[in-house]
Amino acid sequence: MSPRTGRRRAATLPLAVVALLPLAGCSSIGDFGRLQEPVVADNIHAWVGQAAAARAGAPISFDNLTEDERALRDLAFPLIEPSYDRIRWDAVVYEYGQKREFRRSLLVADPTAYYRHLLADNYRSTAGRYNQLIDDIRDDVVRIGSFFDMAHRVLEIDRRRQASMNLLPNVSALAKHNALARVGENTFTIAWVQNSLAQRCAGYRLALDHLVVAEPENMAAQADVALVHLQQQIAANQLVQVPAFAAAVPGEVASRPAPVVR
Repeated sequence: MSPRTGRRRAATLPLAVVALLPLAGCSSIGDFGRLQEPVVADNIHAWVGQAAAARAGAPISFDNLTEDERALRDLAFPLIEPSYDRIRWDAVVYEYGQKREFRRSLLVADPTAYYRHLLADNYRSTAGRYNQLIDDIRDDVVRIGSFFDMAHRVLEIDRRRQASMNLLPNVSALAKHNALARVGENTFTIAWVQNSLAQRCAGYRLALDHLVVAEPENMAAQADVALVHLQQQIAANQLVQVPAFAAAVPGEVASRPAPVVR
């Protein structure tokens, strides 16, 4: 496929996606926030790696994504998307990365946001808010296992890629640049998830502490156990160093070299 054809197809995706929204009960969200067929498409989350690298001031690769790299981005998105946005009516458009203002907001830390959304929902009882908190925490526990398994796999392949480049004299400088940029995208994607999970736990803790004071229930202990378990899983999966993300907006290409995966 030529670049022009690829761009033309990409430009038509949002219209097709929007056309699907009124169908099937106006919902395209499946289990654990995943998109249901038939709206899933290859490279739906390719922008995640590009946005992560650009935000850190690193270059973007023009190489095709491997199956593992594509899966890494697919598994990353539900962990950087706020849990209260998983059931948006226009979530398909957001998943395709068409709304840049939403994508920027994914990188903004606001530990009070989760609690505010929890209060805004029209629950008929205090138990409803606790149940939602517990469900969101447990959903994240389920997600992170698959993501970090794939992250380990991608990082190992990137180490091999970097080790082999110096042994292949016929590989051009441009090819090496794109390969290193892809290593950076993968690394920054993992870092973005680690950073997002830390922020998410802070939001869950703030919400739980406020619920304990404002609406005390025995379910608070259950929520605390679930949150501690999530925090333990996150602490055991700190695979890369989280960078200080620059002020660049997602999609911009900067000149900082890609990091070396050790």
